[in-house]
Amino acid sequence: MRVFGATLVLAMLVSACSAGSSVSVPADPDAISIGFAAEPANLDFTRTDGAAIPQALLYNVYEGLVKLDADGRVVPLLAREWTVSEDRRTYDFQLRPDVTFSNGQPFTAQDVKFSVERVKTAWTISLKSKMDVVDRVDVVGPLHARVVLKRPSNNWLFDMTTRVGAMFSPSGVADLANTPVGTGPYTFATRKRGDSIVLRANPSYWGRRPAYTTVYLKYYKDPTALNNALLSNGIDVISSITTPDSIGQFEADTRFTVLQGTTNAEVTLSFNNAKAPLNDKRVRQALTYAIDRKAVMATVSAGRGTQIGSMVPPTDPWYEDLSGVHPHDPARAKALLAEAGLRNISLRLRVANLPYAVSAAQVVASQLADVGVNVSIEPLDFPAVWLKQVFTDHDFDMSIVQHVEARDIVTFGNPKYYWGYDSPKVRELLTQADVGTPEKQVQAMKEIARTIADDAAADWLFLFPNVIAAKTKVTGLSRNQVSESFDLTGLGRR
Repeated sequence: MRVFGATLVLAMLVSACSAGSSVSVPADPDAISIGFAAEPANLDFTRTDGAAIPQALLYNVYEGLVKLDADGRVVPLLAREWTVSEDRRTYDFQLRPDVTFSNGQPFTAQDVKFSVERVKTAWTISLKSKMDVVDRVDVVGPLHARVVLKRPSNNWLFDMTTRVGAMFSPSGVADLANTPVGTGPYTFATRKRGDSIVLRANPSYWGRRPAYTTVYLKYYKDPTALNNALLSNGIDVISSITTPDSIGQFEADTRFTVLQGTTNAEVTLSFNNAKAPLNDKRVRQALTYAIDRKAVMATVSAGRGTQIGSMVPPTDPWYEDLSGVHPHDPARAKALLAEAGLRNISLRLRVANLPYAVSAAQVVASQLADVGVNVSIEPLDFPAVWLKQVFTDHDFDMSIVQHVEARDIVTFGNPKYYWGYDSPKVRELLTQADVGTPEKQVQAMKEIARTIADDAAADWLFLFPNVIAAKTKVTGLSRNQVSESFDLTGLGRR
């Protein structure tokens, strides 16, 4: 959902009585304060779904063998280099020397073996399945790890750039929810629940020393309070602006720089495909025809964003604009509902209590009412309640949330995923895409996107833009948000 997404990474809508972060940040030129809205429920992304934890910790506290750069390319991190066998099943990683965990333990090939195998044995989130393709991990030498796959996989190395590729020390996993131990440029210092996380520069970091010795990640439940924090010098950066009408005030103020780029964050109207009446393709198609997605985008993001029509953003190699598969056509929607024998149906729209989701839900409910579908909107506290009731228990008819994980179209190959879509054709195509040549991968993935779009497995309302506002002194911010991490490693200052 990057929930995925679960994702999921943007502001929460709550009452004005809980405005947001209260930590007082000292005027320290070596410190930076960044405002976020979706706070991690804890610090253990091996057992807790949602994007807020890797957003804070991946690449910053935890590192993997490889990482994703701002253009979506796989680049070296803890692995200096790697080779792939001719049969594309064996990966030999040469590790960087003199890397240590924040608890003082050296990083070696034995930790690679421990970390990869632990995904299978100790992780509980759905993403653990990304390691199912691994047959074994061999420790060839202290700085030489060999990973052997059961079959060729185009996805596996890319997946290693996500949280499942994070490297752990056997002596550092006793309390991941409260005490993360990694090799990254920052170490975890403190957390004030409901308020902030503090990271400190890692004095024994193997790479380039961070520009800021202290990073305050501050969480605001009220998007207005988040904006005001930047305007009043309470923070230095807004990680992602979620109130489009506020962007202009930052663009017009010479104290600030505004960057706009793209994301993987598909704002998705999910259907419970396993539950009547949404197990009927005609009903899902009818709902999709009923919704004017451009109107949703105009309301939610002031027209900023991209119409996509499937679970594929333009940064993926197999992107096609499928937004025209089910154009806004209320008459067609009514006809399909009549064909399905449904009149005056009622559906529960259980959404994350985030501003974009609630705003989108109001537009969707109004448009569905025009074709005879009564929608009751139920905002759920995010992440805890939404993850439990919708994502885990599947207790919903429809929902709206951003799915921010890279290449999360693969979730449509898992019938147990929360939208309950079950297509043998899609599962077979996913296998073909993973084991085939890169050219065959692109061909198969395009067919998958067309299939789920035609089936109206969900309705992809739009791709959320990445809009960052920061003080002009802050440099090195990435225009695009295409990985799970809010990557602090490139930050600098004027």
